[in-house]
Amino acid sequence: MFSCPVALSAYLRTLPKTETHLHLDGSLPYELLHAWQPEKYPPVPAFHAPDFRFSSFQHFDEVLLGHALPWFTSPERYHESARLTFAKHVVANVRYVECSFHLAISHFINVPASEIIAAIRAAVPPGLEVRIYAGMLRSDYAGPMQPIIDGLERLDGLSGVDLHGYEPVPTEAWTAPVWARLRASGKVTKCHAGEFDGPHRVREAIEQLGVTRVQHGVRAIEDPAVLALAVERGVTFDLTPISNVRLKVVPEFAAHPLRALMRAGVNCTVSTDDQLVFNNTVIDEYRALVTEAGFTFEELAQVASNGWKVADVSAATREAMQADICRITKSAA
Repeated sequence: MFSCPVALSAYLRTLPKTETHLHLDGSLPYELLHAWQPEKYPPVPAFHAPDFRFSSFQHFDEVLLGHALPWFTSPERYHESARLTFAKHVVANVRYVECSFHLAISHFINVPASEIIAAIRAAVPPGLEVRIYAGMLRSDYAGPMQPIIDGLERLDGLSGVDLHGYEPVPTEAWTAPVWARLRASGKVTKCHAGEFDGPHRVREAIEQLGVTRVQHGVRAIEDPAVLALAVERGVTFDLTPISNVRLKVVPEFAAHPLRALMRAGVNCTVSTDDQLVFNNTVIDEYRALVTEAGFTFEELAQVASNGWKVADVSAATREAMQADICRITKSAA
């Protein structure tokens, strides 16, 4: 089955996929930077090399913010970036996307979050379902950011929130009540955990913050009790394997615990994280699962189906997509 690259490529293109862990600021198409300032941004940056590895989270953060912050200065810039990003999703047959934008950037550039949401929403092409999240650091509920965060529950067009950033930073006391209030208003709450810190942070996200969507969750594999908790609570891990390899969260693709997490009963999805720095697509992620980790088409089908299990779509759409995945996989066998 895997000896024919054409068959694999056709299968990956045909499979209706989701993207449920995408930082929009971190997925700025690099070609926009090169076209804007070619003398500063070469055609191919060093960090796009396949064997490139970031030395630390801080190194990654410096590269990402050093490239993204100069670009994101207006709603129009968000629109242009989102338009190209979503167009690539359409080409890859990604039908549903959950993307976040960094809430602090809207504060820094003095643009209301509502205008950024509207700009992103206007960039969505026909046939693609997009849900928009506000991402924030664990330390953002301070000073001028507090009223902005307190107003998120009333913000139209916002599907939810995501706690991200350097994970070893302690989760502050404000988070749990704010997350509970946002859920009560109908927003979905997510949390990055189990990436650069241990499985206890996944437990914290589930038990203290009440989330059922953990971004990453890789390190949960180290504690069977945390895995059992995730299964019991119906928690989904939105995984990003290429990111995990490039950031040295796992030593190599074959060592990634995605298969073990799924076998333990955790609902796991696969996404790209930050396309600007990892130079990846959802198809790249799926292809690497086959070529680097030996996944079968049936296992890829399960990954794709897992995304539709948590997608904010109608029951009819969910059933139709999962039926398509089953039909396409049987035809490819």
